[in-house]
Amino acid sequence: MSAAARVTPIHATQKISAFAVPPSRAELISAGKALRAKCPRSSHAAWNPPTHRPDPVALILESDKGRLPELVPIRHGRMLQSPFTFYRGAALNMAEDLAHLPTTGVRVQCCGDAHLVNFRGIGTPERRVIFDIHDLDETLPAPWEWDVKRLATSFVVASRDNGFSKHCAEDAVLTCVRSYREHMAEFSEMNALDVWYAKLDTDELLANMQDAEARQRVRKRIAKERARSALEHDFPTLVHSKGKSLLIKENPPTIFHHKDLRAVETAYAAYRASLRPSTRVLLDRFELKDIAVKVVGVGSVGTRCFVTLLMADDKDPLFLQVKEARSSVLEGYAGKSVFANHGQRVVNGHHLMQSASDIFLGWTVGREGSHYYIRQLRDVKVKPIVENFTPGFMVQFAEWCGHTLARAHARSGEPALISGYLGNSDTFDQAIAAFSAAYADQTERDHAALEKAARQGKLEVLVERK
Repeated sequence: MSAAARVTPIHATQKISAFAVPPSRAELISAGKALRAKCPRSSHAAWNPPTHRPDPVALILESDKGRLPELVPIRHGRMLQSPFTFYRGAALNMAEDLAHLPTTGVRVQCCGDAHLVNFRGIGTPERRVIFDIHDLDETLPAPWEWDVKRLATSFVVASRDNGFSKHCAEDAVLTCVRSYREHMAEFSEMNALDVWYAKLDTDELLANMQDAEARQRVRKRIAKERARSALEHDFPTLVHSKGKSLLIKENPPTIFHHKDLRAVETAYAAYRASLRPSTRVLLDRFELKDIAVKVVGVGSVGTRCFVTLLMADDKDPLFLQVKEARSSVLEGYAGKSVFANHGQRVVNGHHLMQSASDIFLGWTVGREGSHYYIRQLRDVKVKPIVENFTPGFMVQFAEWCGHTLARAHARSGEPALISGYLGNSDTFDQAIAAFSAAYADQTERDHAALEKAARQGKLEVLVERK
């Protein structure tokens, strides 16, 4: 039996013998190299739209199904802003395209929507700030190359939106993929526990930045987000008094109360049961006071997303975000989730891919049958403001993202097998750079198709006020 065949699958259901001998690193490296015969590294460069490629607008409309109809025009409006915002909302479109491309067949726990805005600073339970993947709504075991290609292409599309040169976009992609390849090699040499405990601490990342001005900007952002997570910012901004009641402030069309809210209220007990017993003790100090719809992101717009206000006393709030968990866009191409509840699928993905996860992560099911996962609304989440990136910081950010994705994949996959395939040369890097440029062209064509459909009145659009 080959070393690749002896690697334990991500979601093994059979009992593994305590005396089973795992393949050695040398065997896995050799097996990874052997995969190049069936899937040459250079084959990843190609992007040629198939003759019967689905209409991109039809796929957007397909992904609109099941969303709150009053919010779908906001989703369309956000996707129309630029090719990059289109790309962020078109995870299903790219999943369809990736499924027909060459793959090694090696699976890891994938993000499923690994564009650069889904990488950011987040707070750990120990109150440190690390750099990690944030949104994992589409997470599912799938070929590792799919995440790499979606992440790399996002740097080309974002660089073009920012007016950066072709050279800068290519440099960002090559830096991202080289970082992934080199760090995967490092993880392949580490003990399993050391891989699991690995983190990207923002203090260490910033200390190694050569651009002093960019370093200072990032530090200010982190300090600002720490303040946003504090009581004095969120509480007076998001809440107002109505008699003796405390309510979440409305700000239509992105924050408002909705008829579906009782369905979330009835799901609270199931959410509590999904938490660790120690976290339940903490949660029980708080009383649920109010729930409102809060529209977030691009890809999530129209799904049932809420913010809840809980109070331990009149000056001790907790804000939780409740997000609907639908089928992953990868399921039609990588297979169904082993979890019956998609909220549990998402939470499991967080625990597998993140080096530290929110202690309030849990899942539930609403009265209407919808699945949800729940986490803190604000917990030092430092979202990248891509439109303010300089060319130099775009490349720096690409290095961080490549490193982070390699660490995330190494936790659930077999890093030596992937590293053996990637090798020490830049053959794979160059192939992904070629693919990313070609797929960025495709994204621009698809965005133009959406613009045309909007002009022809084929989809409803709501443009939000700045």
